[in-house]
Parts: sequence; C-alpha cells; structure tokens
Amino acid sequence: MKAAMLFPGQGSQFVGMGKDLAENFSIAAELYEEADEALGFSISRLCFEGDAAELTETRNAQPAILLHSIIAARILLEEAGIEPAIAAGHSLGEYSALVASNVLDGIDALKIVRRRGELMFDAGLSQPGTMAAIIGMADEDVARACEEASSGDQIVVVANINSPGQIVISGNIGAVEKAMEIADSNGAKKVVKLNVSGAFHSPLVASAEKELVSYIGSFSLSDASTGVICNADAKMITSRSDIIDALSRQLTNPVLWSDSMRLLAARWDGPIIEAGPGRVLAGLMKRIDRSRTVESAGTVEDIQKLLERKI
Repeated sequence: MKAAMLFPGQGSQFVGMGKDLAENFSIAAELYEEADEALGFSISRLCFEGDAAELTETRNAQPAILLHSIIAARILLEEAGIEPAIAAGHSLGEYSALVASNVLDGIDALKIVRRRGELMFDAGLSQPGTMAAIIGMADEDVARACEEASSGDQIVVVANINSPGQIVISGNIGAVEKAMEIADSNGAKKVVKLNVSGAFHSPLVASAEKELVSYIGSFSLSDASTGVICNADAKMITSRSDIIDALSRQLTNPVLWSDSMRLLAARWDGPIIEAGPGRVLAGLMKRIDRSRTVESAGTVEDIQKLLERKI
C-alpha cells in the first residue's frame, strides 16, 4: 500500500512524545534504545519525561522529532505495509523524508541532525538573528517589506513560505523587527516574533551550512527509492547527487512548502500521511489545497485509526 508521507520540522516537539509508541510497538522501543546508544545520551528519557526547555533546544529537538517521525513511518510499514509513494519534509523533516526513501540510514540521519542542530545554534551565537511569522499578507508584500527593512549589513529575507498568508521571515534582529513594523502597518493580520536561537534559512547561517555539508559527506547516501520533494526548489528529486545539492542549499534557502505541496497534489491523488509529532503540516495543507486531507500518524491512537480504516 502506498501513501504520500509528510514529515514535520522543528517546533512540533512536546514532552512525552513517542512514549506511547515505545510502550505499544516493539520496533519503537528498539529504535529508541539504538538511538540512545548512537547519540551517547538518553534521547528517549528526554522525549518521554524530559524538561520542556531542554527538549526545545535546537540540538535536542531536531533528533527527537526525526526519531519520532522515522519510528512512525516504520510502524506504518511493518504493521500495515504502508510505504511512501512520495516523501517530503519541512526543513528538518526533509531528513526524515530521506530516511523513509532509503537515502539515509536512520542512525546516520540522527547523528547528522544532532550535528545540524549544534551548528545552527553556534551560528546563532556568532551571527545573532531571529525569525518572525507574518500572517494574512501576500507573499510579494512580505518580500517587499523585507527589502525595505534591509540596509547595509542588516538583512531580513523570506525564510518559509508555508501556506497562502503564512510567511516566516529571518535575519538580523533589528532588520526583522523593522520588517515586522512595516508588515503590521501595511495590513498584516498578525505579526509574531518566533522563539528561535538564530536566523535560520537566511544567509546568516551560511557557516553552519558549509560545515554541515562537509559532515554529511562522511556518511553513505544512496539514490532515493521514491521521489523526494526538496525544500529549496520544490522539485521532485531521486538521485544522490541532486539530494546532496539540495541539502547543501537547504539551510540558507527558503522553505518552499506551499509550492512543494502543490507539486505533491499534482503528482499524487492517493492518501497523504503526516508521520511524526503534531499536526502542523495537516493544518498547512488545509490552507494550500482544501481538496486534500492529511491523516496524522504521530500517536498510537492515530496509527490504530489508520490501521482500522485501511487507508
């Protein structure tokens, strides 16, 4: 059985995530044990009962979300024979999509995203920045606000095009705050600064991207067994070389999620599943294409419903 699979990004973590999966599926318990050993600390404890602030740290949240996501996809495969027809992930979630598409080994992916989180955090210390969500404003108007707010070495750019009317901007703190003021005075319904440690998906994290690409090169990557829609271009790719190229640009380029989901809808008319914690991507799809429904597979209850319905 085939389904398009979507994988969430940072921000979907919560204390207690994955505990019900580990208690009800042996494969989940085994993968949490393997992850604890591979990472050198108990990520299972952090997910199941850890401190919320500690779990939210970029270096912890990223492997925690990826692990939860690949476990959910593995359960769907083993319990119901559901495998991806197309895979896509939002920012961090792109690595989960690569595991589901047999590009990366799951443990290797955990090590990579752990390092990714560390590098992103370090980049935020060396080049302080922030991000903000602009709600209810046209894409071109947000881009224009960013251009107007940028000057000299102070920049702000569009970072995530999540859905119509939901854009995230990223850059130097002063420039982001100025763009927020411009957006607010030009009709944005809501402007919210995000609680992040850096200006992700902007030129300010170029140092992290360069080091990350070098680190990824120490692992074995294969061609994808199914199409993966990459964030940087909103294009379907399968070859190892295209995937490495896409990852080399992912951290500093905007996440083209709206275009990615439109491509998915054009290429696939079957079921769509969000594998991992939360329902963020299901919510975005409602704003992108109301004719498509995204089923959630992040908890035992979610998965049991899918298995009973035989999607």
